[in-house]
Amino acid sequence: MIDLARRPMLALMGMAVAATMAPAVSFAQEDDKVSVAAVYTVPIEQQWVSRIHLALNAAEERGDIDYVYSENTANTDYERVMREYAEQGAELIIGEAFGVERGAREVASQYPEIAFLMGSSLPPQEPNFSVFDNYIHEPAYLTGLVAGSITESGIIGMVGGYPIPEVNRLMNAFMAGAREVRPDVEFAVTFIGSWYDPPKAKEAAFAMIDAGADVLYAERFGVSDAAKERGVYAIGNVIDTADEYPGTVVASALWHMEPTIDRAIEAVREGTFTAEDYGVYSHMEYGGGSLAPMDASIIGQDTIDLVEQKKQEILDGTLEVEIDDSEPVSSM
Repeated sequence: MIDLARRPMLALMGMAVAATMAPAVSFAQEDDKVSVAAVYTVPIEQQWVSRIHLALNAAEERGDIDYVYSENTANTDYERVMREYAEQGAELIIGEAFGVERGAREVASQYPEIAFLMGSSLPPQEPNFSVFDNYIHEPAYLTGLVAGSITESGIIGMVGGYPIPEVNRLMNAFMAGAREVRPDVEFAVTFIGSWYDPPKAKEAAFAMIDAGADVLYAERFGVSDAAKERGVYAIGNVIDTADEYPGTVVASALWHMEPTIDRAIEAVREGTFTAEDYGVYSHMEYGGGSLAPMDASIIGQDTIDLVEQKKQEILDGTLEVEIDDSEPVSSM
């Protein structure tokens, strides 16, 4: 019986294939297109993965790559799917190594002629294992300025997936921004132990609202739903969901994977791909991070002016937002 919860996709062929293994594909070696395969452990709708998928789709639409992917890949299947894509002719394999770090690096070592670009908080590995990360601490700090200015209770709730560097650095930057405009602000911090469990995130958010939080940091899906239902504000992360939650999501730190993906594709095409840390290409300087549009009727023009000033200082290099990967803790 086909497991419909595992839907490896053949984007190259414009159709979805329900299966429990990597799609059996033959990458077309035509013109200078790069053959790209991605392996995701969560649905492509999940915030983090959606940004990678968006950038790869854009590259395919430009005619730069042939792209296939597998989503909802269990950690126990991850290495096998990577190997199958490698055997099928992928020139660049992209994914998240966080839960399968050792195995993913071992697979890469077995295929030195293939480029691997994996989400990881560890260093690159010679000769062909490059890493990237969502270094959007700068716009996260800017959204913290917004949160600190609009909270009336002085309590901000924060719901995250896991306390790993990729999450911690964004939360800490956000907290620093909030404290800058409201030094007495308090934080309630909870990690739900999942990358994609909207009901669990929603329940955690409800508990924070019950404890007095009137602004929520929505690191996970489900938090903004709780904010909408209870009439409090939410701050988005990675993607902009303001259109889905009008009047609720008032600011969002956005991640753009295009600078990272495009650099990797070009390196593979030119034959210059090496083990490299691509994390810097998520910085605002390179267009890898930004701040979603803000609504002055909710936030206030003074706060928007302050945020714009700080954003310009970041871009000018006169303001450096600290990267703090330590686990944030509640202050209540």
